[in-house]
Amino acid sequence: MAITQTAGRLSGIDAARGIALFGMMSTHVFPLYVDGTAEASWIGSVFSGRSSALFALVAGIGLALLSGGARMHDTAGLSRDRRGIAARAVVIAMVGLMLGGLETNIAVILFHYGILFLMALPFLGMPVRRLAWWAAGWTLLSPVAAFLLRPWLESAVSPADLGGNPALEHFAQPLTLLTDILVTGYYPALQWLSYLLLGILVGRLNLRSTAVQAGVLLAGVGAAGLAKFVSAFLLGPLGGLAVLLGTEQGRRYDLEAMLQVSLTGIDQTGTWWWLAVSAPHSGTPPDLVHTAGTAAAVVGLCLLVGSRLPRLLLPLSAPGAMTLTLYSLHIWIMSVVDQQAVPPEPAPVYWAQAVVFVAVALLLRKLHARGPLEYVAAGASDVARAEGSVRKG
Repeated sequence: MAITQTAGRLSGIDAARGIALFGMMSTHVFPLYVDGTAEASWIGSVFSGRSSALFALVAGIGLALLSGGARMHDTAGLSRDRRGIAARAVVIAMVGLMLGGLETNIAVILFHYGILFLMALPFLGMPVRRLAWWAAGWTLLSPVAAFLLRPWLESAVSPADLGGNPALEHFAQPLTLLTDILVTGYYPALQWLSYLLLGILVGRLNLRSTAVQAGVLLAGVGAAGLAKFVSAFLLGPLGGLAVLLGTEQGRRYDLEAMLQVSLTGIDQTGTWWWLAVSAPHSGTPPDLVHTAGTAAAVVGLCLLVGSRLPRLLLPLSAPGAMTLTLYSLHIWIMSVVDQQAVPPEPAPVYWAQAVVFVAVALLLRKLHARGPLEYVAAGASDVARAEGSVRKG
């Protein structure tokens, strides 16, 4: 269907989702470090961690909008909403499992995405004030819980045995898979639920209000800046970085370079100072607050522009309305690229996909059509929403 304000769809939200899509694609294609050095590339500095956080935060906003937005549905409506969202989650998770069987170096987010949808269901009916407390508490305390759980879980199971993205065969090791999804994986759902809760909170606001749009932008910028300031103070003047550099991981890796790009693969145990870093994919309070802040800032900016100049955002909002299809296609393309004996130059690989994705999305929008996987997810949701009504009838 057409993406218009009057039809009830916010083009700014689709545009923010489009930015997340293209930002994640850039981290999959371009190097995150300058060749031959430990210096972060501009792609690594700008998009690593922030794009996927934006993807998750906008998912939370989407859940809020599906359940009524600022005018939350009544109890019966929320029950239907939860069934529909659960069906969407299953479709998304199944697509993620199929993509997990591909040979690729990319950490596929979709299975985790589906799990996060299910984890967010109990929070959909919360009043805004209570939800705000839950979102703040979860953002600040879930990293502490993960820090305490991680050594104990890794002594009981070995998530590294999974050897890559979640796939169907990993259900033969349910405890290991659950540990990886919730705590030890690339997108640990325990901490990443924070983004969905914050997104649901944003989605409960009147997002068509200019004051709210500007407020989301300014609050995001403030939170992102404050998180970086607090982390820098803890690591610098208070000596946290020196302690981390003295750990086994700090001696083995160029930790200062990784703090700018990603702490993926670093064993963050042994000292509480790990919780002070704000590095992408560290899952710490400063990381979650900073990346949620940058995500909120992007959402606020896109809403401000989209409410006034929606056509200006079409190259982003059109792909943003069919990210499940385009993200899945991107993963498949990159699995082919990753198998090439001589890797192609990253720029043509990226821009060819970006241009084709925008063109296809604009064409489908012109035809008032969705992406194929969006049709499947929406169909499953419609069936699940109607199921309860049929049974009651």
